[in-house]
Amino acid sequence: MRHRKSFNHLGRTNTHRKAMLSNMATSLILHKRITTTVAKAKALKKYVEPIITKSKEDTTHSRRVVFSYLQDKFAVTELFREISSKVADRPGGYTRIIKLGARSGDNAEMAMIELVDFNELMLEEKASKKAKSTRRRRGSKKKTTDEATTPATDQVKEAQEDVAEEKPVEEVKEEVVEDKKEEKEPEVKTEDKKVEEKAEEKKEAKVKEKVEKPKGEKKEEKEEVVKKEVEKEPKAEKKNDDKKDEVKDK
Repeated sequence: MRHRKSFNHLGRTNTHRKAMLSNMATSLILHKRITTTVAKAKALKKYVEPIITKSKEDTTHSRRVVFSYLQDKFAVTELFREISSKVADRPGGYTRIIKLGARSGDNAEMAMIELVDFNELMLEEKASKKAKSTRRRRGSKKKTTDEATTPATDQVKEAQEDVAEEKPVEEVKEEVVEDKKEEKEPEVKTEDKKVEEKAEEKKEAKVKEKVEKPKGEKKEEKEEVVKKEVEKEPKAEKKNDDKKDEVKDK
């Protein structure tokens, strides 16, 4: 009976099985992805993952232990240089098995086994999903009401800020208009002052002329006026006489 025999012999002897798994492990470390049957892939997963865990401690002892399993110095250097740095934060589960279907010929189930941290397409998809996903907790009604009220309060605050921003602009405009009025008023006042000053100068000039004229000149002016009036009277009398003569002749 086959009691408590947990691993698959894969139809091979012990030495043959170990050599096969060692070769498959080195191929997986060097190429990061290999295709084989599902049974061999599962056996390889159990064989290679403890070796990858051992590579996290880069010491001489761990390198010798890994080399005793792989028997390939190129695979050991690749494991401790490249793979160990990428796998440092991962707590196990370094490989992934993807089933490919049945093989033509013997109809064996085929699978692809790969190192998880070296599939760039899967890593990009996971990163995009993490960026989009949001955690939502089922909170009480108070939280929902608070969330509902916060947008309204935000809108009110924004409106107040807009009003506060608009007010200073209006005040500035009013100040500018007042300044312009004040600038115009002095100009008007100056023009009025000029007109008033000219009128006052004329009045002063007239007063000075009156004051400066002597009394003798005033008398002469009066006499000239009287002479002109006397000269006008004989002319008027002559005209009247001429009219009377014309009437008599008729």
